Amino acid sequence: MYILLASATAPEIQPLCSFLERSSFLPGGHETSVVTTGVGSLAATYSLTHSLIARRPDLVIMAGIAGCFTDKRAGDLVVVGEEVLGDLGVWEDRQFRTLTDLGLQAGDSPPFSNGLLVNPYSKLLGFTGLERVRGVTVNEISTDPDRIRWLQQNMRPVVESMEGAALHYTCLQQNIAFLQIRSVSNAIGIRDKARWNIGTALDTLNSTLIDLLTRLTGTGGEMQSLLHGDLPGKNDHS
Repeated sequence: MYILLASATAPEIQPLCSFLERSSFLPGGHETSVVTTGVGSLAATYSLTHSLIARRPDLVIMAGIAGCFTDKRAGDLVVVGEEVLGDLGVWEDRQFRTLTDLGLQAGDSPPFSNGLLVNPYSKLLGFTGLERVRGVTVNEISTDPDRIRWLQQNMRPVVESMEGAALHYTCLQQNIAFLQIRSVSNAIGIRDKARWNIGTALDTLNSTLIDLLTRLTGTGGEMQSLLHGDLPGKNDHS
């Protein structure tokens, strides 16, 4: 099995990369490679697409830190079950209208499901042992109180990133199994890095990734079952 590991910036998964460099092999002879996508959905979409075309993986794992809309603490880990686009549309009269609201895209236009980019690999999500949450992808970090309140009330995300939707969209389009794992580094709000705890977030993220990768590659014949999706058209992973 070939696993592609992705992060927006290299430091986010550097401890995992160091672990892989020290390990002469993974259980079962599985292979891995790493791509640093760059920050933002445009860079992530290009980098992921380029990597998938160069060599099609059996599984893509994107990992990184994230801001949080709820009361989770720094270092808490989640797996994103569904993504919503937080700024693709128009903001007017203190309300946000999506492409669906504007009549420019049907809510169930593939790969969307009711306006969401849903990860259909429920067994794989469950295997992580992490809480499954909704993520929102934005191209401008949310700091405005009115905007934050609107996102919370109308899109109901738990974590925010700038690349998550790129992973979901690209892998759903290419019918490739994927996981998005996020470690909370800060609460969504005024951008005050003195109140962030990136060190703790990265420590728990990488220790969890190492454990997950070790468990995944040690499952043997169970892997194909984990890579079997649950939505129509997402089940051919030979």
